[in-house]
Amino acid sequence: MALDIQHIAVMGGAGRVGLPLGLALADAGFRVTLYDIDRRALDAIASGRLPFRENGAEPLLRRLLTTDRLEPAADRQSLAPADAVISVIGTPVDEHLNPRLNHFMEAMESILHVLRDGQLLVLRSTVSPGTCEHLRHALAAAGRRVHLAFCPERIAEGRALDELAKLPQIVSGFSPEAVAGARAIFTRLGPEIIELTPAEAELSKLFVNVWRYLKFAVANQFYMIANDLGLDYEPILRSIQYNYPRGADLPQPGFAAGPCLFKDTMQLAAAAHPGFELGHSAMRINEGLPNYLVRRLAARYPLREMTVGILGMTYKPESDDTRESLSYKLRKILVRHAAAVLCADPYVADPTFVGPEELVERSDLVIVGTPHAAFASLDFRGKPLVDIWGLYGRGRRV
Repeated sequence: MALDIQHIAVMGGAGRVGLPLGLALADAGFRVTLYDIDRRALDAIASGRLPFRENGAEPLLRRLLTTDRLEPAADRQSLAPADAVISVIGTPVDEHLNPRLNHFMEAMESILHVLRDGQLLVLRSTVSPGTCEHLRHALAAAGRRVHLAFCPERIAEGRALDELAKLPQIVSGFSPEAVAGARAIFTRLGPEIIELTPAEAELSKLFVNVWRYLKFAVANQFYMIANDLGLDYEPILRSIQYNYPRGADLPQPGFAAGPCLFKDTMQLAAAAHPGFELGHSAMRINEGLPNYLVRRLAARYPLREMTVGILGMTYKPESDDTRESLSYKLRKILVRHAAAVLCADPYVADPTFVGPEELVERSDLVIVGTPHAAFASLDFRGKPLVDIWGLYGRGRRV
């Protein structure tokens, strides 16, 4: 029997993945419940404020709150009336870099008593290989006859609403009803649909993120090699990319961080047999870049007598997300080597931070941690500048 999907509940609906998705679905005509345990974020949403930066989302939120199609909720019982529940809970990695399946399963078990027979349960966040199959068996063992689908999110933070309407959506499920129900949901958003099996969909999502992480590692390794040979990487990179299609996809060097790429690379490594050497090598390169910079600087400057400033603490430009940002790792390392460390970021509310101009004024050496556009016009007054990202066009050598 075909599923009639009119009411959708998003589990994790106040977060960076769930909220844009919920807004897009409500804008497409579904009735949407945003379920979350973060009451502060829910209160912000109910008042028409976004808990984080997302282009174009706040005006849409305010408009939808004037309709009957969007409802924030902190009670998990709010999941019960929905025709479909979309979970944006993923599988993080533990201190041993293995997937924390128990974290995911605990979240799923917490809603078992409110799930109804015949409901559609859609997993949206990245999961380690085999997670969907594991959950299918757990649902059956618990006597829950729900239709299980996996439709991995593919958006970039900050561009979610735009990309949800443009990017093809991957749809998979363990029954024809699950696939048809998921297809009915995501077709309403406008993009093309790509149908896979759940196992294929798990790897498709992981492979994309890992491929990006590997490319960033190559860029960072090239940057280190050029530096170690006493060369500025800027003209080398420009020659590779300029009007040369075979070099156009080489990214610029910089901190490859955030909540997904490193985590997903380690999840794939944990599933690969006998191992995934490329993934572990990429991790050592990308995670080692802050250490590399400090070693290079310590060889050139008397760091113990200097105040070092870090411009930008979020994991990517024009974002307020600091999760897994390597700027924080850089700060930890510098605290052990420099006389003082200052930080500035216009998108992060931290009372220990200073303004960008004050940072430049008080610092003896400045490092661009995140290339926010707001930093582009700063005057460094001849002070040493480490600009891995090439924001200022003054070279990348350190």
